[in-house]
Amino acid sequence: MAGLASNTSASATATAIPDAKKNEKVDYLNLPCPIPYEEIHREALTSLKPELFEGMRFDFIKGLNQKFSLSHSLSMGPSEIPSQSSEVVKIPISNYEFGANFIDPKLMLFGRVATDGRVTARVKCDLTENLALKANAQLVKEPHMSQGMIHFDYQGRDYKTQFQIGNGAYLGANYIQSLTPHLSLGGEVFWAGQPRRSGVGYAARYNTDKMVATGQVASTGLVALTYVQKVCEKVSLATDFMYNYITREATTSFGYDYILRQCRLRGKIDSNGVTSAYLEERLSMGLHFILSAELDHKRKDYKFGFGMTVGE
Repeated sequence: MAGLASNTSASATATAIPDAKKNEKVDYLNLPCPIPYEEIHREALTSLKPELFEGMRFDFIKGLNQKFSLSHSLSMGPSEIPSQSSEVVKIPISNYEFGANFIDPKLMLFGRVATDGRVTARVKCDLTENLALKANAQLVKEPHMSQGMIHFDYQGRDYKTQFQIGNGAYLGANYIQSLTPHLSLGGEVFWAGQPRRSGVGYAARYNTDKMVATGQVASTGLVALTYVQKVCEKVSLATDFMYNYITREATTSFGYDYILRQCRLRGKIDSNGVTSAYLEERLSMGLHFILSAELDHKRKDYKFGFGMTVGE
């Protein structure tokens, strides 16, 4: 009889646990803060948009102290140039880039100077506990092609908002709000004064421990849907659907992200028949080997690259 009572008690406890979770109420006054509006697709982009390159690349990063570091980047290989014909036209190029980084808990500065004349800079500064300033600029030799943008980010308890000012009389703003512990909705509006164009957009994101689903639509014609399934801690599968209802063009792709003990492998295949893969192999502490490949049989364009990164 004692054993029967014990089994009955254990069964009742096991039944009560799911019921307690089911009846658990959501505290809508203490919702989690969502991720920034411009990063709602970040899990899908990690798998589907690796930093592919062609040719050879070598990166060296030297830390001078805990906050300041220098970087050297050398790349050599073919570069595609615009052409009116259907064939891909490439020319060989080489480029060297010198960079300096300053990283502090409340201030981050990044600068790059390249031999092709490009100068890039990025700044992130925490003005208060909730307000941050971000700025980026790129100067090039071509007239009227330099760009600059300033962002003001404000983080509330369960929402984030951003205001943008850029060259060409560009003004923009976005807002995203958590509605439940897993669902967040947001919107954006922008005005580009130089081409005299304006637009609005809306986005939704639903995430759990095992999946992330996002949707975005904008008056510019963009419709973007993404879905990421976390198979386990080291394996993720991702897919996206991009549609432009103005040009009637649609593409979809399927990708994966596999983290092994010493390497990380990412790849995808899209509806245009383009297949790509990106491998990062950790040879030792501070030494990484990189392989990049992209095959486009339709355009007869094949890109292969290898690189090395030294330093942390």
